[in-house]
Amino acid sequence: MCRIDRTVRPGVCGVSATLRVAKAMIHEGEEPCLIGTLDGEKKGAGAVFFSGCNLKCVFCQNYEISWERHGEEISGTRLREIFLELQAQGAACLDLVTPTPWLPMIAEALTDLRSSGQLKIPVVFNCGGYERAEALRPLEGLVDIYMPDLKYMDPVLSKRYSGARDYFEQASAALQEMYRQTGPVQWANTPAGQEPAAPDAQMTKGLLIRHLVLPGCSGDSVRLMEYLGKAFPKDAIRISLLSQYTPFGHLEAFPELQRRVTTYEYEKVLKAADEAGLLGYRQLRSSATMALRPSFDGSGVRPKKTS
Repeated sequence: MCRIDRTVRPGVCGVSATLRVAKAMIHEGEEPCLIGTLDGEKKGAGAVFFSGCNLKCVFCQNYEISWERHGEEISGTRLREIFLELQAQGAACLDLVTPTPWLPMIAEALTDLRSSGQLKIPVVFNCGGYERAEALRPLEGLVDIYMPDLKYMDPVLSKRYSGARDYFEQASAALQEMYRQTGPVQWANTPAGQEPAAPDAQMTKGLLIRHLVLPGCSGDSVRLMEYLGKAFPKDAIRISLLSQYTPFGHLEAFPELQRRVTTYEYEKVLKAADEAGLLGYRQLRSSATMALRPSFDGSGVRPKKTS
């Protein structure tokens, strides 16, 4: 909706019309239901990190790709190859990270690979939640799992920290469209409507909503948990509550964000999620570190040279 012709100049997302990808890798740091296991060992998600972002989160840990747009320019043909290479490496799913600026190119690639039967693993749309419901509709039947953030309810917070006063208005409508497409969560080797027997069972379809608890914002987080508990049928979605916030980026003008989340703040949100009847994942406090953050060095993006 920035109404900019990206063949002429970059849009609000910061990128032009040429597809740009910063890294492709087997990522073992995603939620257990996305990683999967094989013979008792983790498989990992096939993560593709796209450059650019339609939000301006001041605390973004992927700053190099969201703000600075690091990445390699590639063709749509190369994108298809990357998807299949990750599948061949044993990825449990195809994890598309910050895909929104490239939605038409991604939809075209997925359509080709689905129609040809080459892509056999679940596709995850891993986004910031600030989506237009109309823009998501062409993805119906192409995306198996939506994994959006739900960052804020308060428009003052969303404007201050992400540059989007209408964040909740747009995100809440987008979540409903995502749920319409996928329906209730489904699990591998489990009849529809039943809970999996194994705690590390792989999700094959559904809506998994992430929420990062920010310092000083636990009250807004509690309101979001209450909203989610009412917005979707019981046990139909999953949430992932993240305690991993680590001060990062250019926070000079945001002194309130220059600390980590306290145990009290995080547990307050956990309690609200439990009271709302929400199922999902909780993060260990030790996750508040930059150690698991990938290096956006272009690896996995360029074709391997053949002798």
